[in-house]
Parts: sequence; C-alpha cells; structure tokens
Amino acid sequence: MKLSSFIKFAAFGVKTVLLRKNDPILGTVIVTDKCNLKCKHCSVNNITAVVHPYEQIRSEMETLYTMGIKILFFCGGETFLWKDGDKTIRDLVIEAKEMGFLIVNVVTNGTFPIDLPEADLILLSLDGDRERHNEIRGNTYDTIMHNIENATADNICLYMAINQINRNTVSHVCTVARDTKNIRAVSFNFHTPYPDTKELALTQEEKAKCCNVISEMMKQGAPVFNLKSAFPYLINNSFPTPCYQCVVIENGKVSTCGRCIDIPGLCDECGYFFVAEYTLIFKGNLKVIFEMFRTYLKYI
Repeated sequence: MKLSSFIKFAAFGVKTVLLRKNDPILGTVIVTDKCNLKCKHCSVNNITAVVHPYEQIRSEMETLYTMGIKILFFCGGETFLWKDGDKTIRDLVIEAKEMGFLIVNVVTNGTFPIDLPEADLILLSLDGDRERHNEIRGNTYDTIMHNIENATADNICLYMAINQINRNTVSHVCTVARDTKNIRAVSFNFHTPYPDTKELALTQEEKAKCCNVISEMMKQGAPVFNLKSAFPYLINNSFPTPCYQCVVIENGKVSTCGRCIDIPGLCDECGYFFVAEYTLIFKGNLKVIFEMFRTYLKYI
C-alpha cells in the first residue's frame, strides 16, 4: 500500500472513530448477476442474468466516488462475464484507478483466464479441497488451479465461504494459499444463511473450531488476510451490524453493507469476516485497528 493511501485511510479512521461518523469507505458495484455456475451456497446468481451496460456502471462508479468511497470492488454474478462492446472488466478497473479510487479489487469464481494485473487484489473463490469444492461449485477445481498457475500477476487472494460441506478443509485452502504461485493471501467468510441455504450454516462450536484451525495455520505461515482479533466476535455473532462504512450499488440501488440487508433477521447471523472487522475498527477497537494496519500493509 502506498504511504499516501495509508495516510488517507488512517485519517478516515480517526475521523470516523472520534466523531462517530458513519461515512462509507468501501463500495461494491454489481456489474451483473449472471453467472456460469450454480453454487450450492449462493442465493444471488442469475436472478435476472442481466449484464449491466457500461454507461450505467460508469455512473455508479461516479456515485460511489462522490460518496467518498476509497476502496472499490467489482462483483457479480461472475465479473469476467461482464462485457459491453469492446469493454471488459479490465477497462472498468483501469477507469476506476483513473477516477481516483485508491484500491480496486475484483471478485471472481476463477473459471476464466486471469489476466488482470491492474487490480490490487483478485478475490478468487476456492471452497475447499478438490472433492468438497467440486461438490459445492461443480467440476471446476482443476480449471481454477490451472488459471491461477497461468495468471499474469501475483495479486490473487483466495476467498473461501466456510459451510457444512467444506468446514473440514480450511487447512487445505490455507496450504494452497501459502504454497501456490500467484496467490498472495487467503480470506475467509462463514456462510451467511440466506433463507434457501440455512442448512449450510455453522454452529457456534463449529465456527470456533474453524477459527482455531485458521489461527494455527497462520502460525505455520499461511498468508491469511483476516484479523484474528475479530474471531471471537465472529464466533459469537457479537459484532455490530450493519456496517455503515460499506455500501453496495446494484442497478442504481445503493444498499448499506450488502444486498442481504433487506432480509429480516439475516444481519443477526452475518458470517462476513470483513463486516465484523470493519465495524470493530470503526467502533475504535484498538486491537483490531493495529492488526488491520499490519495486515493491509503486508498484503495490499
């Protein structure tokens, strides 16, 4: 992370904590909900299967920038399916950088060739070892690993949603992140139980076991892009929600925190690690704040 960006993030954090402000800093643009996969844990794919046009996406980027967003994510659906004429997701990343966003990340399922060195991080879904990943996402594990091996930059961060199917494969994903070329880090979430996927949710005891595994793998050199100091709050779902510092824009609609905010009761069962981390940071939790700076300086 550039020193200038670090200073801006630090200033935002100090202002937010001391003045108890709720201004957003992280924004996500949903470029499409169209996806080439039908993953067992996903409730937001192919609802409309609309690929939003470039001018709309550009306008939504400008909206977020005007709101003060510094960290931008492009998300789907599957982001690499996005195209408008000769414009691709790479053009959006480049334009976001030119617009002034300090960090620009892209979320993908990894089934398409990964040629996106302009992104700060590519959050790529790997949901366990070959057997469990393929059970969740179809026969894609080998394709994904091939695409990682042939990626044009080392800006990949694995992204695992831990659920009842893959909860015993956390150490495998940590090992892959540590030992595979082009992978910079790994980030975890617990499954957030949308109404049609409640059976995949973990118990409090299972969450604790997973966090213990992650902590042990961190000791063994796994490059985990999560904050261990937030684990107790994630296990107990005792962090404040929603996260006012994060917003999502989809087809012109801006939602605080995420698309799931309108589902009654779901915030109380949130499994998103970044939500816990950001809400604790901006509530002034010093332990989480110090760990955040150390982690972000290392991996971004």
